[in-house]
Amino acid sequence: MRRAVRQSVVHWEAAHAALGAAVRQAEAFGVKINVAVVDAGGNLAGFLRMPGSFLHSIDIAIDKAYTAASFGMPTGDWPQVLKASPEAVRDGLPRRPRVVAFGGGFPIEVDGERIGGIGVSGASEEQDEQCARAGLAAITAGA
Repeated sequence: MRRAVRQSVVHWEAAHAALGAAVRQAEAFGVKINVAVVDAGGNLAGFLRMPGSFLHSIDIAIDKAYTAASFGMPTGDWPQVLKASPEAVRDGLPRRPRVVAFGGGFPIEVDGERIGGIGVSGASEEQDEQCARAGLAAITAGA
């Protein structure tokens, strides 16, 4: 007999807290970002675009969150993973739609369960990562 599996989700309040924390970090850096939170299925749970942030960064932020939720690892880890992968993987995986292989996306895990991802785009890769970490901390602090 097959059974349904219970799955935790990113509550709207957690998504809202993450968006705010990421944007506050961006303001501290003096940069403008887009930040996205997705659930474990990659569905958008929350999004915020700072006025003046890059338009192309909207989709990049969403795709960073999606990639992190999908694979369960930070998007900034991909360069090392790909370096150790066969040539076909190194060439093919980054060409897949919605796969982002540079920093700014993190999986969201609560009590060992992956419940989504957060992605930030619009500043330097390092600043995107720090803003995303601030958002991630806002979610996991309340877990």
